[in-house]
Amino acid sequence: MILRAQGLGRKYGRRRALADCTLDIPAGHVTGLVGPNGAGKSTLLNLAAGMLTPTEGIIEVCGGRPGSGTEQLAKVGFVAQETPTYAGLTVAEHLHLGAQLNPGWDNALAYERITRLGLDPAQKAGKLSGGQRAQLALTIGIAKRPRLLLLDEPVAALDPLARREFMQDLMESVAEHGLSVVLSSHLVADLERVCDHLIVLMDSRVRISGEFDELLATHFRLTGPRRDVDTLPRNQQVLSVSHTDRQTTLLVHTSEPILDPAWSVSPVTIEDLVLAYMSRPQTRPALEVLR
Repeated sequence: MILRAQGLGRKYGRRRALADCTLDIPAGHVTGLVGPNGAGKSTLLNLAAGMLTPTEGIIEVCGGRPGSGTEQLAKVGFVAQETPTYAGLTVAEHLHLGAQLNPGWDNALAYERITRLGLDPAQKAGKLSGGQRAQLALTIGIAKRPRLLLLDEPVAALDPLARREFMQDLMESVAEHGLSVVLSSHLVADLERVCDHLIVLMDSRVRISGEFDELLATHFRLTGPRRDVDTLPRNQQVLSVSHTDRQTTLLVHTSEPILDPAWSVSPVTIEDLVLAYMSRPQTRPALEVLR
């Protein structure tokens, strides 16, 4: 596993930003981390990067404790929500700084990327567009040659074209360099294009975790004559329900075939799943589908 957490929590005074977070993220995946504001996404990523320390539980990243030393820090790249760059430094000075701070720095890769992206090495970061700053921050994160790249809402402030270009470039980098990525975003449509693994956080807890293909294969929309959901088989976990006078529509999780001929069964999207789990009260442990 590239990232493993058990009972992980973080408090700020009396406020709990993350609670009882237990999850395993396998290596080699691009994981989408989804949840509303205040759900604990940034806290989880900062804990994984070693920027914060837990107040309870444990977290292991790339086989070690986050932030525990130079060797461990070199394994993780982190692009924070504001895609931090220094307005007064040029692009070239950012890359020089990256080379000084990261023992595994790949200078050829860094300059190849900025050349391909059309970034002027002499241009100060403060004069770059939002998309260009995001690409510069991503270049620094990739050029340190990490095993795991953490991205906290990296495209939130970008226009649709810049967002698409950023995501396309990210996928090319993942394919070329074999990165594992955890990408936090509110934009589920973007995640569907680039991710193959999903985590939904709500109220500082994990609601669902698993690979896209397996999640989509075990969740269905059922439409049929109006009925009481309490009459459903016990192996069908109801996530959302709506009724009209004559019809009931459900989103259910089940690993068993749906045999009732009264139901019309249709597939769901990742966005359907995210909205269902975010809307559902927390009444039982998180669903984890990893196989």
